[in-house]
Amino acid sequence: MKKTMVLATMTLAAGWAQAQSAPPSAPQCAAADEKQIAALFDRWNASLATHDPDKVTANYASDAVLLPTVSNKPRTSPAEIRDYFEHFLPKGPQGKIDRRIIKVGCNLAQDVGTYTFSFKDGSKVSARYTYVYEYRKGQWLIAHHHSSAMPEKHEKHEKNEKHDKS
Repeated sequence: MKKTMVLATMTLAAGWAQAQSAPPSAPQCAAADEKQIAALFDRWNASLATHDPDKVTANYASDAVLLPTVSNKPRTSPAEIRDYFEHFLPKGPQGKIDRRIIKVGCNLAQDVGTYTFSFKDGSKVSARYTYVYEYRKGQWLIAHHHSSAMPEKHEKHEKNEKHDKS
């Protein structure tokens, strides 16, 4: 009986030690390609067209960070992100990607490039952007969104690029 108790205790201890030292299971990676990640911008842009700040905010993770184009204030909560879009959406923004680079990893994707926004008053703003998406609870959400207006006028930038190449 004593031998059985010792053997059972040793077996239990060995099993516990193995469980403690076993590497955590690898995360399940969501299958995604560049086309699917590019479509996330289209989803976000379509939500802008609704003029509903709640629909736009739904694209963002609950702990997302938004560094917007036309506001100096970083937005770090759903309420702050919603507030930004509450004031931005009446301008009637619609974005068009000019150039992009997409990188896809395990449950993480980046869409980085330049885009141009057109507004209902006819004005346009060219900007650089970064979207970092995370796959959470079965959906891709924006974890980080940074957008900043181009520091140079478009024509000047093209001239500089041509000058740099010569």
